Amino acid sequence: GRAEHYKIRLFHIFIKIIRLSLKRPRKWASIFAMNETGSICGLWIDPEGNARICLADSAGERTSTSAVFQPFLWTNSEADFFNYKCLAESLKSPGVPPTPLNRLLSFPTISDMEDYFKKRDKRLPVERLSVPENQFLLSRGLRMFSGMSFGQIRRMQLDIETLSSGSFPMAKRREDRIIAVGISGTDGKKIIEIGDFSDDAERALLEETSREILKRDPDTIEGHNIFNFDLPYIAERCKLVGAKMNWGRFGASAKFRKSRLSIAERTFAYTRCDIPGRSIIDTLILVQLHDLSVREMPSYGLKAAAIYFGISDGKKRTYLPGSEIGNAFQSDRKKFRDYLSDDLRETEALATMLLPSFVAQVRNFPLTLQECVLRGTGMKVETLFLEKYYASKAALPLPENGEFFEGALSESFETGVFKNILHYDVASLYPSLMLLIGKCPRNDYLKVFLEELKRLREYRLKYKTLARQTSDPSLAAEYDARQKSFKILINSFYGYLGLSTASFGDSQLAAEITKKGRLLLSELIDKFRSLGCKVLEADTDGIYISSEEWFSNSSLLLEKVSEMLPAGVDLECDGLYPAMLCYKAKNYALLESEGKIIMRGSALRNRSTEPFLRTLTETLVRDRLLDRDAEIPKEIASLKEKISRGTADILDLAKSEFISRSPEQYEEEVEKTGKGRRAAMEAALKMSPPPRAGDKVSYYIARADGKKTADWKRALPVEMYDASSAPYDAAYYLKKIDDWLERFSELSGKSYIKNPESAVQGELFS
Repeated sequence: GRAEHYKIRLFHIFIKIIRLSLKRPRKWASIFAMNETGSICGLWIDPEGNARICLADSAGERTSTSAVFQPFLWTNSEADFFNYKCLAESLKSPGVPPTPLNRLLSFPTISDMEDYFKKRDKRLPVERLSVPENQFLLSRGLRMFSGMSFGQIRRMQLDIETLSSGSFPMAKRREDRIIAVGISGTDGKKIIEIGDFSDDAERALLEETSREILKRDPDTIEGHNIFNFDLPYIAERCKLVGAKMNWGRFGASAKFRKSRLSIAERTFAYTRCDIPGRSIIDTLILVQLHDLSVREMPSYGLKAAAIYFGISDGKKRTYLPGSEIGNAFQSDRKKFRDYLSDDLRETEALATMLLPSFVAQVRNFPLTLQECVLRGTGMKVETLFLEKYYASKAALPLPENGEFFEGALSESFETGVFKNILHYDVASLYPSLMLLIGKCPRNDYLKVFLEELKRLREYRLKYKTLARQTSDPSLAAEYDARQKSFKILINSFYGYLGLSTASFGDSQLAAEITKKGRLLLSELIDKFRSLGCKVLEADTDGIYISSEEWFSNSSLLLEKVSEMLPAGVDLECDGLYPAMLCYKAKNYALLESEGKIIMRGSALRNRSTEPFLRTLTETLVRDRLLDRDAEIPKEIASLKEKISRGTADILDLAKSEFISRSPEQYEEEVEKTGKGRRAAMEAALKMSPPPRAGDKVSYYIARADGKKTADWKRALPVEMYDASSAPYDAAYYLKKIDDWLERFSELSGKSYIKNPESAVQGELFS
């Protein structure tokens, strides 16, 4: 056993010497000099274990280099590594008993590492970064796009248009061809169109697309829903017509695999595409990640997102329903090209707005840009620990089972409408408290936690100052993206402590930080009240107050309250509003000075609620904030009349849900258990083509003859709606309005009536 192991070690050392001396004599020097010679803008670990690197110089030119790299993982001393192609290295441990992950195994190739991972003793612990490119960056202390501004990244947007012989284009149907590929970005716009509807013409289109991509040599390829539509569709058509998808740098081809991404409470299933040396950026994912904080986007589709972000106004851009794209291609080529051009323009603008924060992150984390977008903040924080421990040849701890601890203070003190609103926020409360307490997680024996937190906090403050000071708008945007990105990341250090899967988690420290946060916020509430303010809402690190006296002198109030704060903790006034509607904790609405209304909380703004009820809520909130009762009675009367007559827009009545599993999985689960039938999934079963996990399903409740039946039995996808043969259930939706009236009656202090005739006469409130 051991003798054989040493033979293997000597063999690998010999191979390493040969590779270094004969194949790449100058490569290590180029790696160490990267910061001087160029920035890493592309990276791929090939099957032989070589790191293939694309560098950008100050003039924007791209050059390639390579280095020998051995993938690695952490395990413990009990693991069997004698019978595998690997080298074992003992890691130092802080004491007795030794830290569990005290062996570092290095492998000649990725396949050797995967072979070990599959055959190893599953009872023993193991830790690894599953993406070898991230391993390479971590092991060398390197960063992507370091020294480059966002504008220096070579970007490309891609969008395809297809024919459809059914209700939706399917790549496996030979007649559902790609008829055009739109490309835009750093080197301008180009639309590549099919010559005729033949295999040869489609192959020529796909081959020209490949040539164009290789000529442009982009660092990023961006598209909206590019993972689930454009790229897999192109790959399938390449198979059908005999074209190749060799889009990668270093002569490599694209690879596909099924994957899932958790975004808050939803799971987004997608077909991941990896193109060696390039980062694939799906703006559909970017807008969903953006909406995690604001929770107010009505839709994640390209057109809706462009309107939401002010990229398009909905009137000037060219629209084409999917069913008309093929006809427009043949009969109105200008309109077709305008439509495709608008898609490219909106995609580029979305990425320009949302991608810079992730570029800022990869300059500080050992991750590729694509991985940085697709990974959660907890994983990013952990890479900083792993990098430091790897460099120190130090053993890793195992995740500890986290204990339950009380969360942050979140309380609503009033209900109704209030004037002269001020919002005070404790700047970076939890990071400030963590630095104030001065503790690292108990198993972080190298004391990485506070060191990295301080570094990132200083980084954020530096670029926050630069964003204010610079007169160059493009630089200001660059600096602002960096500081905002790191505001999120330094706040995530606290969240990382409470993660049960975190190697360096510490729920006791998290509880101590949260307790101090609650105490500090309670003291601030008392201070505001002592100065004559009415406290309306407090949540985690912010307080909303109402005060006519202090509304015009918020800075003096800030000065008086800040006197009681400990050193290192800063209070900011970050908002003044003419009025605020308070409903429940974390559910409120703010009136801005220019008349815009901001709504927060699922009770007031919930995407799963039917659009007609969301419209009612928005109208009610606006009426209350503007001290009027004129619009809501008309809205209710009009809705009830339309619903009763059967003329309501089905899209206004339909409920939409993102499904977490495929219809096939759902059907299988129901058959096994006999329980858990859901309206959205029953509607999904009736759709063609069937939706996938992570897709949005819109459905309505159809009218049923005879006795009342469960909603799931009557749920139909909106695509099946027919006013004559499959009408909606008017009584069902009228009752929805009555329930809504009861739910929000407390906001007005009056009793809502349910009589539509009275509502028509303007007597909504009794």
